Amino acid sequence: MSERDAETLTAISTHKGYTVTKDLEDADLIIVNTCCVRESAENKIIGKIGQLKKIKEKKPSLKIAVSGCMVQQPGIMERLKKRASHVDIWTGTFDLENFENLLDSALQGEKAILISEKAAKTSEVVPLAEKGKLRVSQNIMYGCDNYCAYCIVPYVRGRERSRPLNDIVNEIKELVASGSKEVTLLGQNVNSYGKQDGFSYDFADLLAEIDKVQGLRRIRFMTSHPKDLSNKLITTVAQSQNICEQFHLPFQAGSNRVLEAMNRKYTREYYMERVDNILREIPHARLSTDIIVGFPGETEEDFEQTLDLVSKVHFAQAFTFMFSKRSGTAAADLPEQIPLEVKKHRLQRLIELQNSRSLSWRQKMIGNSYEILVEGTSKTDQKLLTGRTRGNEVAVFEGNEDLVGKLVKIKIISANSWTLYGEFEGIS
Repeated sequence: MSERDAETLTAISTHKGYTVTKDLEDADLIIVNTCCVRESAENKIIGKIGQLKKIKEKKPSLKIAVSGCMVQQPGIMERLKKRASHVDIWTGTFDLENFENLLDSALQGEKAILISEKAAKTSEVVPLAEKGKLRVSQNIMYGCDNYCAYCIVPYVRGRERSRPLNDIVNEIKELVASGSKEVTLLGQNVNSYGKQDGFSYDFADLLAEIDKVQGLRRIRFMTSHPKDLSNKLITTVAQSQNICEQFHLPFQAGSNRVLEAMNRKYTREYYMERVDNILREIPHARLSTDIIVGFPGETEEDFEQTLDLVSKVHFAQAFTFMFSKRSGTAAADLPEQIPLEVKKHRLQRLIELQNSRSLSWRQKMIGNSYEILVEGTSKTDQKLLTGRTRGNEVAVFEGNEDLVGKLVKIKIISANSWTLYGEFEGIS
C-alpha cells in the first residue's frame, strides 16, 4: 500500500510539472513516503530525513515532503517535527488527494501540514504517472478492521472502506487502453471488500467484472485474510480467464495458541482447510504467505508447529519476519517478550526451510512450458529478458527486446530458490 501511495504522489507531482530524477542533489522536490510496520523501517526513514537537511542547506529552494504512516502516528509525528525543521510538507495517509494544494502552499513559503484523523471518502487519485506501464496496481479498499495484536495498520490506515465497483473497473479500462496488461488489486484485506460499506456485491463479484475487461491479460490481488477467504472467491478464480492462480495467504504462525494471542480469528486447522479447498479446485495454484517468528510467549514447541506447517504446505514463496514491537498495539505490552538472539535463530531456521521448499517447487517446473509476461531486460544480465509466470515466479531467458510487453512461452531448463531459467519457444 505504501508503494501505491508513492506512485500516487509521483503522479500528482508529475501533473504539476515535475519530472523524476535519481539524483537527490538535482531535485527540486523530495518526497519521503514513510512506513511504520516495523521498527527497522522507521529508523531508516528517520536517518534519511536527517540526511536531507544537508542537501537543503546547499539548495534552500528545495522542498521536502514527508508523508505516510509514520506521519499519521501522533507520538512519532511530534518527534519527527522537532528533529526536522527543514521539512516543508507533512501529510498523513488520509490526505493524498490534497497533496497538490499542500505543495502550492510550500512553494509560497509556508509550512504545509495536513494530518486528518480519519478518511473523508474513498475516491482515488487517477494515477497519471502510471499510464502506459505494463504492470500496474490499483487500490480497491483502504484500512483494516481486524486489529491483529502485532499490527499498527488499523491505527494509521483507519477502518475498512471500499471503493465502488464501477469506479475501479472504469479506471482499469483506462489503464488497459494506455497499454497496461496486468493489474494487482490492493487492500489490507481484499476478501472483506464491500462488507463494511453494505455493497450488494463482494470481492468475487468485483473480480468477475474485472475479468471481462477487454485487453487485460492478468489480474492479481493482495492481501487475503484467511478467515474471509470464501469458496465463492476460489471458484471465481478457478473459472476465470485472466485471474492468476496465485493466492497470497498469510498464516503468520502455526500454533493455535499463538494465533489466538495474535487475534488472527482462525485456527491452524481452518487455515489448512482453506488451502485444501484452493488446491482441490485449482490443483496448480501458487501459494505464498507471511510468517512472524518470536511473537511474545512463543515457545520452541509453538515455533516447531510453524515449521511443520511450512513443511506441509508447499509455499512457492514466503515473506518471513521477526516480531517487531509497535507502540500502541496490543502485543507491545504483552509479557514474555522473546530475546533478539532467539528470534534471529528462529528466523534463520525458517528461512533455510522455506528456501529449500522454494527450490523444490521451482525444480519441479523444469522441463515444462509456461506463459511469461515479458517485463524488460534482466537487472543482472542485460542479455537476458525477465518476466513472471501466472504464478508470479520470476523467469529469465534469452530473447530480443521487441518481446518486451508480450506474452510468450518459455521452457524451464534450470532453477534456483528465486529464479527460473528458460528457453524461448514462441509468442503465447
